[in-house]
Amino acid sequence: MSAIFQKIILFSLIPVFTMVTGGIAAIYKKPNGNIRSLILHFAAGVVFSVVAVELLPDIVKQHKPLQIIIGFCLGLIAMLLIKKFAESREDQDVKVIESKLPLSLLVGIGVDIFIDGLLLGIGFSAGTKEGMLLAIALSVELLSLGMATAIELGQNKLPKQKSITIIALLSIIFFTSAVLGATLLHNLSDSAMEVVLSFGLSALLFLVTEELLIEAHEEKEAVWHTAAFFTGFLVFLILGMII
Repeated sequence: MSAIFQKIILFSLIPVFTMVTGGIAAIYKKPNGNIRSLILHFAAGVVFSVVAVELLPDIVKQHKPLQIIIGFCLGLIAMLLIKKFAESREDQDVKVIESKLPLSLLVGIGVDIFIDGLLLGIGFSAGTKEGMLLAIALSVELLSLGMATAIELGQNKLPKQKSITIIALLSIIFFTSAVLGATLLHNLSDSAMEVVLSFGLSALLFLVTEELLIEAHEEKEAVWHTAAFFTGFLVFLILGMII
């Protein structure tokens, strides 16, 4: 095993740890509605910043509009179908109040985490320093996403053990995609990578606008909630500039 591959594995475990830790903390000490809204706003800001700082520059740089259209439309269609499927299941189980799985939200977060892992794996190829800083930035993002996921699972009255399992599985997705980014997908053609990144771009925008912010706005809006969104955006923006 090469030294760079060992570093990728080591540093990809940091975001995994922060996501699981944040999720477990939110599960066992459930935040009130105000804190819940703050966390969801912050997570939305961080994800939106990932789109602006990490994905868009790489996508625009390639100048491949056809691949962008294909990937973006596939991402939108996939998320709409998942949301439709989740809503139809909720309609069928309308009498069952507890243990509802927020499928579209989980898929959106899963796509986000998968793309993040790819970026980390590919980022280490640009240099060890860049990869380490990206791992730190992603740790902040996954910490907020882990807490946001735990909060939403709690809102849907899932058992604590099941919620922990779901968060652990999501963190494994990140680790797996980081390994893929460092090995298989690192050798993808520019056109294929453009489709993958555009798919992720669409899915992440859907996650922010149709899931995280909608859930966050269930609470009475306050100026601190809005500020949390922009704080999340600014944190990842600054970390992206450092990288």
